[in-house]
Amino acid sequence: MRHFAIVGSGPAGFYTAEALAKAYGDQARIDILDRYPVPYGLIRFGVAPDHQSLKAVSKRYDKVTDEPGVDFIGNVTIGGDVSVEELLALYDGVILAIGAPHDRKLGIPGEDLPGVVGSAEFVGWYNGHPDFADLDPPLDGTHAAVIGNGNVALDCARILSKTQREFEGSDIVGHALQALESSAIRTVTILGRRGPHQIAMTPKELGELGHLEESSPVVEAADFPPVEADDALEPGHRKSINILREFAATPPDASKPKRLVFDFFAKPVRVEGDGKVERIVVERTELDENGAARGTGERYEIKASLVISAIGYSTPQMDGVPYDERGGKFQNKGGLIADRLYAVGWARRGPTGTIGTNRPDGYEVAEQVAAAMPAGSGNDREGATGLKRLLAERGVMATDYDDWRKIEETEVGRARPGSPREKFVRVEEWLSALGR
Repeated sequence: MRHFAIVGSGPAGFYTAEALAKAYGDQARIDILDRYPVPYGLIRFGVAPDHQSLKAVSKRYDKVTDEPGVDFIGNVTIGGDVSVEELLALYDGVILAIGAPHDRKLGIPGEDLPGVVGSAEFVGWYNGHPDFADLDPPLDGTHAAVIGNGNVALDCARILSKTQREFEGSDIVGHALQALESSAIRTVTILGRRGPHQIAMTPKELGELGHLEESSPVVEAADFPPVEADDALEPGHRKSINILREFAATPPDASKPKRLVFDFFAKPVRVEGDGKVERIVVERTELDENGAARGTGERYEIKASLVISAIGYSTPQMDGVPYDERGGKFQNKGGLIADRLYAVGWARRGPTGTIGTNRPDGYEVAEQVAAAMPAGSGNDREGATGLKRLLAERGVMATDYDDWRKIEETEVGRARPGSPREKFVRVEEWLSALGR
């Protein structure tokens, strides 16, 4: 019997478990570990609460845990409760699927001023992540800025621009809904160093901005290259550009009090304020011959009492695991870090791709594992039996999938009208729901 530990219960972790279960059948035991008592990672804490159709992929993950050889072990911190080295002693293979939950720094003066937050923090705040439940972003000013030109930037800008009624059917947590209801923000500026053709925004997320109840998108037509240049774009990207062109051609709705402003060719160079953020100094850019942004020397200021940085993420370092500082991920070759130690998902390739991208990635790494460690061979390691004994000795209250079902049932039962659930936002609350 082979024993495998997958560290991280987000999309990459579940797809890898699914692939290993198919490869080994009843010849392997697969444990999905997570630092929190509940599973799903990015699906629970990262996907926007008003995008419930994307969260529905968790139903597929539920089926993975129905496999007789797959288990979930939650509330376990790798590097704290147990080390990677100890896992390798207990399991035939260890696959790190911890994602990239840390915000990348802007690297400009003033980014440490109160009121400047990373998108992982802000998204975690409105999604009920326990690390960010007490974030309390400043919403008492009239202007906010979001730095970045990807879908996460759009999510943050959209959440800031919605009315309470537009959150019906979502699972945005109560503390965020209450704070947003009394928000004074009327203008959200989305800053991008390059132009419309260089965005990483998908049509669905862009299109939503044209249907907000109280906010209108604002795009400058002068920021676009000639329309003929769109022909060279991929179909999906071309559709996104068409949406932006439509925004540029449509005057803002005067009946709507809020504005969502796209400021392209804008590079933040400094955040300023007296004890807290009040404005961003931006340098106008242009594209060089390689398509990179270069400064023109022209500078201007953008008013903002809240700044959200959405410029990318990095995987946290772990003791004994080689790390790629530049890429913000573990050093690996096709997923292999070291003997019997693998990385998958964003921990392997960096923060790129969609949720679905993790499926082929997980299957590719699972194939490597199966080739290196065929069923019916190898050492007789303890796997979950040894891990649970070790955790019990250290006083760690691990959870399993049955525990998660009880937590889920409680969250569903405490939902406000029209919402699928009201999430607990602290580890103690999760454990209390289990009577612990």
